[in-house]
Amino acid sequence: MEEIISFFANIDFEELIVRYGYIILFIWCILEGEMALILGGILAHKGEMDLGLAIFIAGLGGFAGDQMYFYIGRYFRKYINKKLKKQRRKFAIAHILLKRHGWPIIFMQRYMYGLRTIIPISIGITRYNGKKFAFINLLSAWCWAAITILLSYCLGEHIWNVLHIAKQHWYFAIPIVIAGAIAVILAFKRMEDNIYKKHSKD
Repeated sequence: MEEIISFFANIDFEELIVRYGYIILFIWCILEGEMALILGGILAHKGEMDLGLAIFIAGLGGFAGDQMYFYIGRYFRKYINKKLKKQRRKFAIAHILLKRHGWPIIFMQRYMYGLRTIIPISIGITRYNGKKFAFINLLSAWCWAAITILLSYCLGEHIWNVLHIAKQHWYFAIPIVIAGAIAVILAFKRMEDNIYKKHSKD
């Protein structure tokens, strides 16, 4: 276990992104890469990436990822219903949110931990217009990329110093990150419970 932790602690993510540039940024953003956006902003701050191009490519990556999930829902509905039985509650919540809030939920789903992949799949299962979803998804992806990268660009030096300290003292940083992740998970879990309970009463 210590060897695995040490391996990840010694990975130089900055060097990886500098070496492989925009390709890794694109692929990482398909896989929900906030860390890639943060490092992209830092590298743009340092002059090692073009700010506008980084936002453009990162947005395309995020767009491609959600389009993939949307069409999985559209063309593999039977498989999803069979294989994702444990996620039925999340699918129900996604349908509730879409019915209650309409298109804005497509715009906001990138910021909803635990539902980020479920919502586009769930929308794909419905008869929601594919072109409309793609248009909203593209705007959402570019806004997501722009907000995160620009914040990282403006705070680049400060963020990099924090990451450098975390890398040197990973034995303190890892428990803090884990605790923060648990707090976020519990917060969104509570939000899901409230939405589901409120809908059940209605």
